[in-house]
Amino acid sequence: MPMNELPGSFEGDSALLTIDLHMHSTASDGTLPPADVVALCKTRGLTHMALTDHDTLDGVAEASEAAEREGIFLLPGAELSTRWQGHNVHIVALLPHGARGSLVAGLASQAIARHKRAARIALKLEKVGLVDALARAREQAGSERPLGRPDFARALVAAGLVPDVATAFKKHLGDGKAGDVKALWPEIATAVGWILDAGGVAVLAHPLRYGLTRRKRGLLLDTFHDAGGQAAELISGFQNADVTRDLSRQLQERGLYASLGSDFHFPGGHLAPGSMSPVPRTATPPVWTHPRLADLMVAAVA
Repeated sequence: MPMNELPGSFEGDSALLTIDLHMHSTASDGTLPPADVVALCKTRGLTHMALTDHDTLDGVAEASEAAEREGIFLLPGAELSTRWQGHNVHIVALLPHGARGSLVAGLASQAIARHKRAARIALKLEKVGLVDALARAREQAGSERPLGRPDFARALVAAGLVPDVATAFKKHLGDGKAGDVKALWPEIATAVGWILDAGGVAVLAHPLRYGLTRRKRGLLLDTFHDAGGQAAELISGFQNADVTRDLSRQLQERGLYASLGSDFHFPGGHLAPGSMSPVPRTATPPVWTHPRLADLMVAAVA
């Protein structure tokens, strides 16, 4: 089988956009089944992908079978929910060996936390007019998987209480709003510990999306690094090039690797698999060169 090495550094090459290490399926709050996510990645020319559903690896087996058929390298993953100084902070777990060690119990505890959190969100949203909020969110999910805020956001839209999902988050579900329930999530160090115990790589997800000042983003990166975190998403969807370069400097200062991903959830939006800003030329090493990933990810199947 022909093999092609992945680049060992970011050179501003658009070919790097054939790699997407942050995507979701119906195993969490995405709208496509795992196999369909893989098929879409194939049509978009991706060679390497990670399925990173929220607090679960339930979609990975289906995605792995599809990836083998499609000739795409699939890295198992999950996006773990944590809390830090009043913020929901997500950590992408890139898991070449899947779930093992303390991560198995950690994922079970996250599922319980999600069910409890959904019940609390439902009570809060009923106070703003969403009748039978839990049942309405479950209808939007279309399955018995743990509910997330996007399910409640779609329920708010369907009930006519807000015009769109973005407004639902802005008014009711975003940071500091009534439906923003954080207390059930673990601290960053706990989640990172689970990932390391599983032989994985812990990646701070979309550090530019938490509404932090540069100084406070640096404190978050410090906390993450001190907990054993190894990488952060240098690119997450579309973002300002100057801000990306500045983030790259912050990663280099802490010896963190750089990852990239679209955070894809549904077709038809602007964040399709592989859709993201160009990677600037930077000395920050790509996450696939990390020793825990390099042996698996240095080659693409053809």
